[in-house]
Amino acid sequence: MHTTVTPHQAASARALYRTIWRWHFYAGIFCIPFVILLAITGAIYLFKPYYESWQEAQYHGLSATREALLPNQQIAAALAAVPNGKLLSYRLPQTADEAVLVNVHADQAWQVFVNPYTGEVLGKQASSDQLMNIVKTIHGELLLGNTGSILVELAACWAIVLIVTGLYLWWPRNSAGFAGVIYPRWRQGSRVFWRDLHAVTGVWIAALALFLLVTGLPWALVWGSALKELRAFELNPVQQDWTQNRQQEHQHWRAQASDVFDLTPAILARAQALQLAPPVELSVANAHHQTWKASSQSQNRPRRADVWIQRDGSIEKHSGFADKTLLDRAIGIGIAAHEGYLFGWFNVLLGVFTCAGLVLISVSGFILWRKRKPDAVLGAPPARPAKTGTVIVGITLVLAVLLPLMGISLLVLLLLEFLVLRRIAAVRTWLGLPGAQDVA
Repeated sequence: MHTTVTPHQAASARALYRTIWRWHFYAGIFCIPFVILLAITGAIYLFKPYYESWQEAQYHGLSATREALLPNQQIAAALAAVPNGKLLSYRLPQTADEAVLVNVHADQAWQVFVNPYTGEVLGKQASSDQLMNIVKTIHGELLLGNTGSILVELAACWAIVLIVTGLYLWWPRNSAGFAGVIYPRWRQGSRVFWRDLHAVTGVWIAALALFLLVTGLPWALVWGSALKELRAFELNPVQQDWTQNRQQEHQHWRAQASDVFDLTPAILARAQALQLAPPVELSVANAHHQTWKASSQSQNRPRRADVWIQRDGSIEKHSGFADKTLLDRAIGIGIAAHEGYLFGWFNVLLGVFTCAGLVLISVSGFILWRKRKPDAVLGAPPARPAKTGTVIVGITLVLAVLLPLMGISLLVLLLLEFLVLRRIAAVRTWLGLPGAQDVA
C-alpha cells in the first residue's frame, strides 16, 4: 500500500534529519579524541590478568627447601620492607612454589612479594607505578583527578548521543541493496568509501559500544554518585565493591589498613579449604575479635564471595554474589563483561573488536569531516531556522534525565549559543549557527 507524504511532512522530516545530523556532528567533534583514548586504554586493560601473570612469573618456581614460615612472620617481613606500613591484605598462593603477595599501605598502597620459606622480600612495587593501574587511571580520569573523571563521563554521555544519532542517520530510507548499509561501497570514490566505512562500522559495533558506555557509568563520578545515593534506599544496603575515583580507592585502603593482626595457621588452612575463585585475599575484619575476611577478587564478579573466619578457623558468616541485591548483581555482571572477564577469551575478543571499531569510526569520521569541510569554517551541517519539534524535545528530556551531566552540559551550551555565540557574526559564521533573530 502506497502512503502519500505531504510537503509539510517531508519538510518536517528533512528538518529533523538536519537537526540530528548537527547533533551528531558536534558530539563527534567533542568526543573523537576521548573515544580514541578510551578505546585504546580499554583494549589494553582487557589483557590485565595475562600481563600480570607474565609479570609475576619471576616470583614462581621457588624451592620449598624447608617448612613455610608462619603467616605472621611472612607478613612481618613484608611490613619491614615498607616504612610505616600497615597490612592491607595477604594473598593466598595458588601453588606451593609461588611467593606470597602482601599488600601494604603506607604513603600509598604497595605490593610486596615474600618467599614463604625464607622470609626474603623478592620484590616490591607501588600500586601507582603498575602499568595496568596507570592505564586504568588514564581510562577513568585522564591523570587529572576529579576534573578528568568528569571529562570522561561527559565524553561517554555524548558518545551515547553520537551512537544514537548515528543510527538514525544510517537508517536505510531509499536503499536498493546492502551496499553502503551492511558493507561499504569500495568503487564509488574516496568520499563515499569513508562515509560507508564510518556508518557501516558504527552499525556493526553500535550495540557493543552502547553496552560498554552504559556499563562504565557506575564508575563515573557524577552518575556513579547518584547511583550510590539510590542504593542507599535499598533494604539492607551493602557497601558497593567498586569506586568512582582514586580518592575513594585511597579512602578504602586507609579504612582497611591494620597494624594489629594475627593470621593463625587455622585461619589460613580454612581459607585455603574454601577454594574461592582466585585471587583470594585475607584481610583483618575485626582486630579486637581477631576475625579475618577471605575475599575472592576474581575479575569475573559473579564468582566473587566473602567469608568471615574466626581465630580458630570456624566460619562466622558467608556472603556470595547471589546474596547481593538485584541492582548490584546487574551492575556486577555488567562490570565483569565491560572488563572482559564474564565469559572467558570470547569476552576479551568482543572487547578488542569493539575498541578497534570505535577507533576506526573515530578516524574515518575525522577524515570524512576534513573531506567535506569548507575553508575558514568548522563545517557543521547548515542550520535551517525551524521550530524545535516535539521529537527533539522529547529525546533531549529523556537523555537529560538518564544522563544528568549531559543535560547540564547541553543547557550550558544552549545558553552560551543563544546569549553569546549567535551575537558574534564571525563566530556565528564559523560554527554555522542561525542568526540571533532566528528560532532554533
